[in-house]
Amino acid sequence: MTQFDPMQAPDAGQELSLLTEASTRLGHETVDIGGFLEDLDARCKDQLNGLRGVETNTANLTASSETMSEAVNRMAQAADTSIEQVAHSIQFIAETGQSSQQLAQWVRSIHEESDRVEDLLQGVRNSNTLISDVASQVHILAINAKVEAARAGQAGKGFSIVADSVKELSQKTADAAETIQTTVAQLSEWMAKLAAGAQTTAKQADQVLEQSAQTDRIMSTIHQGIAGLQADTHALQQEAEKTQQDVSQTRAAVESIAGSVSEVSQGVDEANQRCHILVDTSEAIMQHSVALGGDGADSAMITLVQDLAGRVSEVFEKALETGAISMQHLFCEDYRPIPDTNPQQVLTPFTRLTDRELPAIQEPVLNLDDRIVFCAAVDRNGYLPTHNLKFSKPQGDDPVENAATSRNRRIFDDRVGLKSGRNTKPFLLQVYRRDMGGGNFVLMKDLSAPIHVRGRHWGGFRMGYKF
Repeated sequence: MTQFDPMQAPDAGQELSLLTEASTRLGHETVDIGGFLEDLDARCKDQLNGLRGVETNTANLTASSETMSEAVNRMAQAADTSIEQVAHSIQFIAETGQSSQQLAQWVRSIHEESDRVEDLLQGVRNSNTLISDVASQVHILAINAKVEAARAGQAGKGFSIVADSVKELSQKTADAAETIQTTVAQLSEWMAKLAAGAQTTAKQADQVLEQSAQTDRIMSTIHQGIAGLQADTHALQQEAEKTQQDVSQTRAAVESIAGSVSEVSQGVDEANQRCHILVDTSEAIMQHSVALGGDGADSAMITLVQDLAGRVSEVFEKALETGAISMQHLFCEDYRPIPDTNPQQVLTPFTRLTDRELPAIQEPVLNLDDRIVFCAAVDRNGYLPTHNLKFSKPQGDDPVENAATSRNRRIFDDRVGLKSGRNTKPFLLQVYRRDMGGGNFVLMKDLSAPIHVRGRHWGGFRMGYKF
């Protein structure tokens, strides 16, 4: 049986110190992982927001694609209708052109026939003139015969009757010739007008024929253009259908990616929450190990921060005793924004008191250890009224620079800041990533101790230092 050797028994204090260091390293690694998860979660959320915008854009693109497809379909139908109408118009114009050509030819024939009619009328005039002359001579002969018959007496009576008949006939012939002459003159005048009109119409008919030919060429060009438009429209219709299919597939793919990113984001957020729990657990282990006597590397810092918290409590107690401030104002949570500050800075009724009293306590601490980066008092809501002088520069135009050098009078209501301000246990040691602005983070320890004034919890004194 193995005997128990007291010399080989583990030292409890040493084990607690090792446990304290291990819990500190665990907190360090966990916070580092948590920071990575926070960044990943932020990127997932940014990507998810971007994908939601893409989803909206693809939905709008789908609607626009459908509208375009409908418009292209209507355009194709209009092109088909137009080509049919143009074909009918070309056929109608061709038929009209043929009719115009026939009419022009008929007008030309009238113009040509009018010359022939004029020649015939001239022949009628000439013949009528001869008839008139013959009638006139017959009339004269009849008169002479009448005279000679009268001289012949009873023997020339019969001849006198014939002479009278011839005279009457010649008179009628002369009257008919005069009538024919008048009619022919009127007909000749009418034919002259008809010929002039036919000549003018013939010229116009030539212009109509020329314009008809030009119209044929123009309509042929229009037909070719609309035929090309019809072909392009149908090609565009096919492309629009293809585009609509591609957009629908893209939208489905984006929705699938968004769903996957959303699931990843939820998983990362859950992992981040679990990481916070693990950080809290490691901090609790460290708290208990130190409380049980573990002499870790932070023991001296714990003693220091508790002493500083006590000194701040004394300063506040004295201010209340002298009437420099009232309990109502010291515990006031009326944070009034300072105009034109970015990041936002605020004031409270106790800010003037902390600006006057706390630098004397806080500034010397920065020279005690090179690892110490800052130390400052915060109230229960994480409000830091008075910071170290190097972090209390006046704000400028650059918000990133302001976030790094103008950290006073700001509310740090993140997990570490709130826990530091609301902790009521003797001390609280946290590991966290300090945001230095511009996406820069520094892994640090945050050690705090509660500040009590007349038995009432005011906040905590925070001290940040490097590993």
